[in-house]
Amino acid sequence: MSHEIKLIAGNSNPALALGIAKRLGVKLADALVKPFADGELSVSIYETVRGADIYIIQSTCKPVNDNLMELLILIDACRRASAWRITAVVPYFGYARQDRKAKARDPISAKLVANLITEAGADRVLTMDLHASQIQGFFDIPVDNLLAGRLLSDFYAEHFGRNNPDFVVVSPDVGSVSRARNFAHSLGMNLAIVDKRREEANKSEVMNIIGDVKGKNVILFDDMVDTAGSLCGAAKALKEIGGANDIYACATHGVLSSPAIERIEESYIKILRLVDTIPYPANAPKSAKVQYISADEMLAESINRIHDEVSISPLFR
Repeated sequence: MSHEIKLIAGNSNPALALGIAKRLGVKLADALVKPFADGELSVSIYETVRGADIYIIQSTCKPVNDNLMELLILIDACRRASAWRITAVVPYFGYARQDRKAKARDPISAKLVANLITEAGADRVLTMDLHASQIQGFFDIPVDNLLAGRLLSDFYAEHFGRNNPDFVVVSPDVGSVSRARNFAHSLGMNLAIVDKRREEANKSEVMNIIGDVKGKNVILFDDMVDTAGSLCGAAKALKEIGGANDIYACATHGVLSSPAIERIEESYIKILRLVDTIPYPANAPKSAKVQYISADEMLAESINRIHDEVSISPLFR
């Protein structure tokens, strides 16, 4: 029996959802999510989803709690309407930074969110670049964690070439070394590391540069840019201490909390390239330094493979 594919878009990233739908050659389902006067969310799905293969596209970005509740309510609505299978397509997975107990009485919020999505009725989760890969194990349902590094490495390979001796990939901190090493390997470039000591959340002190960047162009690579303090601090150290030339930066998720845009504008970073898992902040001033690559093709191909019961492992290479 063939199950019809249906895409339902939440309000967090409608442009990405529309791009995915166009790639798949289907229309977004007729659905509406709006708040009641007291702030509670109302969900209305104006077409049948009975027996359908449902994909709910919703990043849990800012406002995180509203977007998370929207996702959960959409899942519940489809489950109660007898959908055949429900896949939560969460390009950016919020609460992923709270994946362990760093000190006494800390919550493990990532596990709680995993439980909520599962209990709401999702059969599968499709996401991109989880901040901590072990979060896949927090779910008792299949989780496909796509890696956006391929999108970014293909872009830089096209513009600067592979095995370019004038470029060095830089990890902005020790925690991102593994991810940056894979990125550097895909481009055939050397790797350097900015070693820093974090004094408190969203603040860091750059201590040392491991590797030679003098006279080189560098590509700073990370999974997420929140307030951009670490990224801009790393760029400053690379320029003033390391003697680097042009500094480019890229990441999967552009959270871009205040004052990220201002910091990026004032930094040594020439261009910050992000994947569109999170839309540009609505109320932030536009920055010519911040540019996007769309994940719509990769996500659409993943959805198509899941729907056709075909392995998606080639997308992880």
